[in-house]
Amino acid sequence: MTNTTSQSFTQRSLAAVERIGNKLPDPAVLFIALLVAVWVLSWLLSYFDYGVADPRTGEPLQIVNQLSGSSMTLFLASMVKNFAHFHPIGVVLVAMLGIGVAEHTGFINTGLRAMMSVTARWLLTPMIILVGIVSHTAADAGYVLVIPLGGVIFYAAGRHPLAGIAAAFAGVSGGFSANFIPSAIDPMLQGISQSGAQIMDPAITLNPLNNFFFTASSCLVIVALGWFITDKVVEPRLNSTELDDNLEDLPTMEPLQPHERSALRVALLSMVAGIIALVVSASPAESAWRGPTGSLTELGAPLMGSIVPLIFVLFLLPGVVYGIRAGTVTSSRDVIEGMTKAMHSMAYYLVIMFFIAQFIFAFSQSNLGVLLALEGAAALKALGLPAALTIAGIVALTGLLNLFVGSASAKWALLAPIFVPMLMELGISPDLTQAAYRVGDSTTNIITPLMPYFPLVVVYCQRYIKTTGIGTVTAMMLPYSVTFIICWTAFLLIYWQIGIPLGLQSSYSYP
Repeated sequence: MTNTTSQSFTQRSLAAVERIGNKLPDPAVLFIALLVAVWVLSWLLSYFDYGVADPRTGEPLQIVNQLSGSSMTLFLASMVKNFAHFHPIGVVLVAMLGIGVAEHTGFINTGLRAMMSVTARWLLTPMIILVGIVSHTAADAGYVLVIPLGGVIFYAAGRHPLAGIAAAFAGVSGGFSANFIPSAIDPMLQGISQSGAQIMDPAITLNPLNNFFFTASSCLVIVALGWFITDKVVEPRLNSTELDDNLEDLPTMEPLQPHERSALRVALLSMVAGIIALVVSASPAESAWRGPTGSLTELGAPLMGSIVPLIFVLFLLPGVVYGIRAGTVTSSRDVIEGMTKAMHSMAYYLVIMFFIAQFIFAFSQSNLGVLLALEGAAALKALGLPAALTIAGIVALTGLLNLFVGSASAKWALLAPIFVPMLMELGISPDLTQAAYRVGDSTTNIITPLMPYFPLVVVYCQRYIKTTGIGTVTAMMLPYSVTFIICWTAFLLIYWQIGIPLGLQSSYSYP
């Protein structure tokens, strides 16, 4: 009886979140309103002295009035550049060109039907979450590849497609710091942590994989929690939501025809050939794919910078091969039509991205995010909590700041010079402080519309239900976010108490 009451309360709460969220203006209008709010707040707060130093420059922090003549002219002069150079736009559009061809020719449809014929239906959820986690290694590839495929796979299996999108989003973004494969984010955060630690101890050095054992173990936690939430909370609630009629270009569970099997086999061979060619070209120590230190995965390595173009090629190639073999491609016009169709579906996303790019520029220029981070860190420091509660407080504060400042490296660049030395004074190592930050940085990605890829997830959902809004996605992802931040924090504290190494050459205590 209690369990039923609890579940009904949860469902009612999520329904309320959805209703309230969907009453918000269209996302594009919402970001226009936020931009105006930044302008007004920066004007009002620019008259105050906050008595804190900007950790990036060492100079006293000042809020920059975005309504001043110099700021407004800079805003207008930078408007085109802000939009054209906004990173998520290029990532999404380039990848979608290749994926659009593979989808238009039938390669993805046939491939998913073949996969569904050999995959147990009950294993779909953990499989999608795990693939989402692994996609972190390929930068932002998961947002444009794994999340939409999560919906398509669930739809093909007769399950609600939005549940598949939710599971994939939870793995790609909610579990951003859970990965058993090292990625470029590891040395990036380690470098910032080391700089913060050297404020206290100039001789200290940290290993780039100082959190690797913890993040690898966290995969099991995120997969298990995401599996339970998807199957027991999110999908049962979504099952009462009907899909739109006349859904096009989506796979069904119809058996493959002989010509489809033959075309799929040849297309997959072409994809494998492309991957082999990439591996062979990247293997030599002097390979042009490697970065300055000889690593394939370091920041600045050409391979890491080419992930999205490689996705484009590795879907375009088998898509064209499949189409020629299956007869769905009879001329070059069919290939271009697939790309054009994919771009049509991105029109709404581009409109939203224009206003998001302008908002993020103004917010960054104003220093409001810096002020929010520094004041929050100062408040946490003033509380003087015991070590375990301080670690939990860092997770909570980071999760809160993540709702406003999306970049993992930018937030840590602000917080590390405060948190790392502060906890070193308490005898806590920079390795543990960084691990706490990574938990908080991951768990609230999936519920903030300010995250640049959040509107893209809304677009993915609208493919199945055109009335999907911000409230729908927020309510869908809220159970993951709340569960992840509570259980992942508890896992970190238990991990610490047991004394399992956080990573290579890591420690829990300082000195």
